[in-house]
Amino acid sequence: MTRFYFDTNVGDRTERDTEGVDLPSEARALAEAKAALTDMARDHLPNGDHIGFRVTVRDAAGEEIYYASLVMDAGPTPSKRRPS
Repeated sequence: MTRFYFDTNVGDRTERDTEGVDLPSEARALAEAKAALTDMARDHLPNGDHIGFRVTVRDAAGEEIYYASLVMDAGPTPSKRRPS
C-alpha cells in the first residue's frame, strides 16, 4: 500500500490533505480523484453560474502526480442575453 494525498479546490477555496489514504496503486488513486469530483459537484451545485472543482493527487513524497478538474458554467445563450 502507498499513501496518497488528495488536495481539493472548490471555487476559490483550497483544502490541503494532511492525512492521506493508503491505496494499492497509483491507478486506484487516479480513479479516486475522478470519483471525488462527482461528490464535490453534488455537494456544491447549484451554487451560482460558475464554479470550478479540482483534485490534485500527491504521492507519499509530496510530489503532485495527477489532477482532475471539472468546471460548471451556466448562462443565457447569446440570443437570450439582455442588452446592457
